[in-house]
Amino acid sequence: MRERKNIVLLFSKLPEAGLVKTRLSTLKDGIYSPEIAAHLFHSMLFDVVEIIMAAMDSLEAQPELAAARERSTNLQRVREADANVRDASSDAHDISANACNGSSDIRDTYQLVISVAPEANVAKMEQLFADAGTWPRPIEFICDKGANFDEHYNDAFQQCWDKGADCILSMGADMPALTKRDIYFGFEQLHRLCDVSRFPHGGIVLAPDQEMGVSVVGWTRETDFDHTGVYYCQDGLTVLPAYVNKARKAELPALWLPPIPDVDTMSDLMHNVTLVNALAYCAKDDDICPPWRTVQAFQELGLNDIYVMPNDLFDPRDHLDEISGPAK
Repeated sequence: MRERKNIVLLFSKLPEAGLVKTRLSTLKDGIYSPEIAAHLFHSMLFDVVEIIMAAMDSLEAQPELAAARERSTNLQRVREADANVRDASSDAHDISANACNGSSDIRDTYQLVISVAPEANVAKMEQLFADAGTWPRPIEFICDKGANFDEHYNDAFQQCWDKGADCILSMGADMPALTKRDIYFGFEQLHRLCDVSRFPHGGIVLAPDQEMGVSVVGWTRETDFDHTGVYYCQDGLTVLPAYVNKARKAELPALWLPPIPDVDTMSDLMHNVTLVNALAYCAKDDDICPPWRTVQAFQELGLNDIYVMPNDLFDPRDHLDEISGPAK
């Protein structure tokens, strides 16, 4: 049985006041102190790590269920993608066979790597997590280096490849609405790309954020790809189309992941308040690892419900609504 090593690469800063989430603070156009902005990021970071670990535990504990889910999803994709039933059935058979072989011949393992810069912050990040207590899974901390964001990201990826990674799913730590299902599906898509008979040159996976960027990105060891030229609007393109154009030029497939919002601006924060509070409520009856630290941080700031000013900027409804008597 071959082991397939899967790494979640968390590309993160140390939660230092004045150096993280400054757009939420009075240093820029936010309303909070730099200390509160850093505390919010600290809460998100720990929540994202706990969600990732919970997803990894489930993936390793129930590989047969993960394989069955992957087979079912792949079969459905084939049926939806091709109206020709005969061809679809043939493709479905091939995909089902590959998934079955994968479930018996491959043992997936999962590791969390947190990449930090500069070098001095690695020990500080390790201490931050140690001070929080015992974590369910081990974390490896590395230092990424480079002259710009692209080079730092490329260096972090290369260190993971050097550690023997077969698949890397990478993300930032400012996504409190991340769910275990996002991790499941991210690796499911990466494992599809491991099928060299269908994707001989590999491919990438990506999840958009809410503002033309990307919140999750990854690819397989066989994929000749990197982050060079992607960040930050170097050619006038935002990150999402920059990744897609880069993949298009390399003639690489890109597999879609559901959008996951991050938190950079005050508007992002308000959006995530509604999501996080909803996730916390849904967790009572759904298999969700709720971002409870972020929920608590929001409550401390009085961010329980978000209201917006009423407006009439909607399509006319007079021809739809039947109102008898005085309008109420």
